[in-house]
Amino acid sequence: MVQLLEDSRYGRQLKLLGVEGQNRLKQATVMVAGIGGLGGTAAMYLTAAGVGKLILAHEGVIHLPDMNRQVLMDSGRIGEERMETALQHLHRINPETQLEGHAHRITEESSGPWVEAADIVIDARYDFPERYALNRLCVRHGRPMIEAAMYAYEVSLMTIDPGRTACLECLYPEGGQPWEPLGFPVLGATSGLIGCMAALEVVKWITKAGNLFTDRMYRMNVLDMSSYTVAVKRNTRCPCCGTGGDTDESVAYL
Repeated sequence: MVQLLEDSRYGRQLKLLGVEGQNRLKQATVMVAGIGGLGGTAAMYLTAAGVGKLILAHEGVIHLPDMNRQVLMDSGRIGEERMETALQHLHRINPETQLEGHAHRITEESSGPWVEAADIVIDARYDFPERYALNRLCVRHGRPMIEAAMYAYEVSLMTIDPGRTACLECLYPEGGQPWEPLGFPVLGATSGLIGCMAALEVVKWITKAGNLFTDRMYRMNVLDMSSYTVAVKRNTRCPCCGTGGDTDESVAYL
């Protein structure tokens, strides 16, 4: 009976992924760091796709300005903890997915076990300190990381394979990146778009379908749908993932 229910739930995507691909999803554990407009959308579609386990991390309570984009939140629960609401919503989408939620920020001191327990990680945090911490943890534990971001009408996506591709610090050396962590402009459809793309990148990595955005960063402006790809090169002198070589060039345009 369980197999029949799963075949019915995933019947449309089985035509694309096959039984082996679906089983890979079922056996996978994905960490999503951040369940706002970007990460919440990614978590929603990974749950719907049948990923076996999701590990989620995001601190704080629901605020009214969250509601233009954060699809896992509830207008009737303003002021309540966001993680519990997100877990309940995801469970309603697919009760077969195991969910683990942490109502905490990403830190090197506390978040290592979550990264280590995952097969792959989505970085959907809204500030650079947490992104740097997550990047270092993924490099330390050898976990691939989908680096997804948006600002206003622009989105970017890159897959980091520690030890082989450029990491986040290769491209953006740590040192006070200019950012408005709680005030930058967000349109829900834009954050949802890059959230879907991040989820797709995870599905591709798990099921071995298609080509990943490794060694390159994808950028798009949604106002005119113009896009370009930037080739990225690992910095061998990177303080996070470097090997001590002489090359310090990290980015070259295609």
